[in-house]
Amino acid sequence: MTRILIVDDEETIRLALRKFLRSRGYEVEIAGSGDQALQILDKQSFSLMLCDVRMPGMTGVQVVPQARERNPDLAIIMLTAVNDAATATEVLSAGASDYLMKPVELADLQQAVDRALLKQGELIEKRRLDALIRQEVALRTIELEQEKESLRLMSVSIAETLINAMEAKDLYLRGHSQRVAELAGQLAEDMGLDGRLHDVGKIGIREDILNKPDRLTTEEYDHVKRHVQIGLDILAPLFHIAKPLKYIEHHHEHWNGAGYPLGLAGEAIPMGARILCVADTFDALTSKRAYRAPLEPLDALEHLSVDVGKQFDPCVYDALVRVITRRFTPQSAATE
Repeated sequence: MTRILIVDDEETIRLALRKFLRSRGYEVEIAGSGDQALQILDKQSFSLMLCDVRMPGMTGVQVVPQARERNPDLAIIMLTAVNDAATATEVLSAGASDYLMKPVELADLQQAVDRALLKQGELIEKRRLDALIRQEVALRTIELEQEKESLRLMSVSIAETLINAMEAKDLYLRGHSQRVAELAGQLAEDMGLDGRLHDVGKIGIREDILNKPDRLTTEEYDHVKRHVQIGLDILAPLFHIAKPLKYIEHHHEHWNGAGYPLGLAGEAIPMGARILCVADTFDALTSKRAYRAPLEPLDALEHLSVDVGKQFDPCVYDALVRVITRRFTPQSAATE
């Protein structure tokens, strides 16, 4: 049953309104002042409040905001004996949905009650639907993030399968991508790089060139340089790993602009690509190749130092020195 609270300092009006509204099927409580009304609202719940504007002590305008604090869904109709625009503006601004002139015509009262309750129901339903929509959006967002992560992991898995196929072609390349990934991660843990993707393009390079023990001809070197674009073409459908693909694309760029494929220089080269460039070159120097023996790690650092500021970002090279020094110096070994 819909519950209505009548607030008026005139007893005859309170009783008359209560009698009429009860006859219409509503459950009705009455209060003779604003203070009493708030005390009742503290203990009971109502759908609608009929409140006089001018009362001794707390006025109806003062009651309204406090009543709404107690029950934000409370519909409020104000009763006033003063027919002027300022009073109407005041009561509506206070939070009332309607106001009626005294003496109140019972037919007008019923229509006003119907309008107020209908509007209240619509607002409550709208809030309910908004809450459901927010919950659904939040749930779907979580599901999409989970799906995105699953697709990312699947993309990485596919790429790693391609890498394994590439490395199976060449004894000297086995484990290269994994080592580069680990070193790149140590150089930039917070960048989310997946270094194992960086040389997948070599799957499209002729084996006689990959394993050639002699110096490459210009034509053969141009063929090798194509491995960047080959790798991007192979991995292009895996759009969920877009950032690592950008690092792959530019990991042969040089700090001085003399690299490929675009000849980018300095800060224009993505940081992830600069890190991969250093990690890739270091691992290549310290790994056995068909055309040479591996360098010792600290010797490789010295070898790379001549290209700092040319091929390598000085800041990335400094990070490499710190990481490799900790890993391979006798002091760090003794500590471990």
